[in-house]
Amino acid sequence: MSTKIHPTAIIHASAQIDKDVEIAPYAVIGESVRIGSGTYVGPHSIIEFSEIGKNNHFTGHVFIGTPPQDYGYHGEATRLVMGDSNIVREGVSLHRGSPATGITTIGSGCMLMANSHIGHDCRIGSNIIMVNSAAAAGHVRIEDKAIISGLAGIHQFTRIGSLVMLSGGAMANQDILPYCIAQGDRAKPVSLNLVGLRRSGVSRASINSIKQVFKTLFFEGLLLKDAIARLKAGRLSPEALHMLEFCETSKRGVARPRRDAAQDSEIVR
Repeated sequence: MSTKIHPTAIIHASAQIDKDVEIAPYAVIGESVRIGSGTYVGPHSIIEFSEIGKNNHFTGHVFIGTPPQDYGYHGEATRLVMGDSNIVREGVSLHRGSPATGITTIGSGCMLMANSHIGHDCRIGSNIIMVNSAAAAGHVRIEDKAIISGLAGIHQFTRIGSLVMLSGGAMANQDILPYCIAQGDRAKPVSLNLVGLRRSGVSRASINSIKQVFKTLFFEGLLLKDAIARLKAGRLSPEALHMLEFCETSKRGVARPRRDAAQDSEIVR
């Protein structure tokens, strides 16, 4: 099957569009775009300065690779790169990089629901869900399989760990440790995402190791560096070790549970 381009669509001469791509009415494919095979671009969408992988689905009225919302940007040649098999619903905006890094990246298998936003220079992993009107500011990093619930906001340069569930309306301004459920304005962990861990096939032994890390980091009254040193002296699963690495590389600081959370948490019982 050849590429299907509606006659009302506007395609820049430099655009590279693979076979089986369908471009709906009134879409605008701008400069320096490549779109992989099997992708659907819905009506009234704008895509520019982007490399799009295979089998992506843009419902319509999306804005992909548009300029960064950054006063330091003055038309430099920056890009957005997206993997395969992503679902991008109506009203989504994904901005290309600023001069700081030159690129915004999004992995594969993500679902970006209506009106969600990913800002310039973000590094977004794979199999991530961003629910309606969730927003990631510039330079945010989100690891694989995280769920960012509706109306949640993520402060610039903040990191969200793997398999995190950030609850609806949460405002994250510090790094959220992998495998946690976090909620609230200035979001804090409230528990581990045990359901998500099990559904992802993480072994029971590794979940127990993750529980040990969570308890030692947050509920034994230790300084973070001392808790990490104690944990490193033991045997931990790869997932649990990732939690320690995440803490050690944090620049904004890792969000900690509220002081009275221990009495509510099954993890420490």
